[in-house]
Amino acid sequence: MFIHQTLARAVRLFGTRQAVVCGEMRLTYRELEQRIARFTAALVAAGVQPGDRIATLMLNCHRYLECYFAAERAGAVLQPLNHRLAPAEVAYALNDARAVLLVAGPELWPVVEVCRAQLTTVRQVIVATDTGEDSYEARLARSTPVDAPVRTWAEEDLVHLYYTSGTTGRAKGVMLSQRNVMSNAHHALFAHRFTEQDVWLHAAPMFHLADAWACWAVTWIGGRHVFLREFQPSAFLSLVEREQVSVTLVVPTMINAIVNLPEADTFDVSSLRLITFGASPMPVDRLTAAMQALPCQFSQLYGMTETSPFATQLLAEDIMTATGVAPAERLASCGREIPGVEVRVQDAHGQDVRPGVAGEIVMRGPNVMLGYWERPDETAHALRNGWMHSGDLATVDASGYITIVDRAKDMIITGGENVYSTEVEDALYRHAAVLEAAVIGVPDDLWGERVHAVIVLRPGARTTAEDLADSCRRFIAGFKIPRSVEFVESLPKTGSGKIQKSELRARHWRGRGRRVN
Repeated sequence: MFIHQTLARAVRLFGTRQAVVCGEMRLTYRELEQRIARFTAALVAAGVQPGDRIATLMLNCHRYLECYFAAERAGAVLQPLNHRLAPAEVAYALNDARAVLLVAGPELWPVVEVCRAQLTTVRQVIVATDTGEDSYEARLARSTPVDAPVRTWAEEDLVHLYYTSGTTGRAKGVMLSQRNVMSNAHHALFAHRFTEQDVWLHAAPMFHLADAWACWAVTWIGGRHVFLREFQPSAFLSLVEREQVSVTLVVPTMINAIVNLPEADTFDVSSLRLITFGASPMPVDRLTAAMQALPCQFSQLYGMTETSPFATQLLAEDIMTATGVAPAERLASCGREIPGVEVRVQDAHGQDVRPGVAGEIVMRGPNVMLGYWERPDETAHALRNGWMHSGDLATVDASGYITIVDRAKDMIITGGENVYSTEVEDALYRHAAVLEAAVIGVPDDLWGERVHAVIVLRPGARTTAEDLADSCRRFIAGFKIPRSVEFVESLPKTGSGKIQKSELRARHWRGRGRRVN
């Protein structure tokens, strides 16, 4: 199966059914397909060749959905960019992928203007607006539809390139094939038990695989797509009420914001049948609060960009059993492997660990990435002995339920976004007053974890947390900037001189049942 076949099926079986709700825009599947056919023609007219990388930098909208399908029909590789990145980070990702074209939303145009002079391969930028001679809609209007893919796809062909932070501080491109994304879509249909009557709310960012998979999975079964441009709890609840949303995926911080909205109980959200959550684990107390506040089932999914993304699921019936809410230890787990994916917890020798013993989560299946873009050494390290090595440490019980206990890498998950300490430290070291810096994740009731910096200043130097944040803002995205700073005389080190981050973390996490929120 290929991405374009999901749309073809929807048009054939549900052509007159409403496919898209985006603000005032409403489209049937047949109307959506014609827009995709025209934008495919616009891409071809812009010189896009099969295999070229084209990038998107947009907030959630129907045009994002169209780009996912039009890029594939044009034979290109889509590179969705995190709209929270700093201009320098956007430029790096575009240049590294050698992208030839960028589709940018008007809200992100200031970022494009800043980084445009640094771009080495991007030949054209299309602004995703209604007006302007070269706008998205103008190009659509003057194009003759391309009704079929311009290339013959193979299942192992690269179709998507997602950039994710690396331990060296430089983002790396995760290469996903048609087989990867379509096998995951099939897994997702099973995990969510979709029917053609379902209404999906794109609430999580569409550049992120936490939501992107729904573009073709929901289309495949003829469901309806509803778009939330940017998450606000009241806007989320309003759309659920107005459009009778039945299914969505959110990150734990979103659920927390919804539950804590004072007027949450004034909205009719009875149409919701399932909320899945992912990108970061859910604190047990937040999950139980959400179950009390929202009249629907909940399910957790675990995975990573490299697995397209799902690998395990904590089912709704795992959370709410026939006898009531499951015990806390079950709620703290990320479930069991989903059908079609093998997941193990292994020790350093590649042997499965005993129940209760920590090891690394490894995965294999048709959803596992091709590798990292032009990084053979890192690919070989991640894909060892036929398994994708996650870097996440976990335990597994006798029934196969997996519980994450720590991360092998110094990664922080804040609000569902991955932040690597090394890239934040690199930004901090650019400040003249900083002698040494260590960045760790510490507990945060809102974000799950927050980025915390421990700083040793140069002799005689002075600075403030605000000044360090302003300095970092020039180099990294806002969500990566330390939200708290601690100034110390020295940092704990091992005998070899390495900073002992475990010692720095210990006092912040003391008394916490989980090292990851």
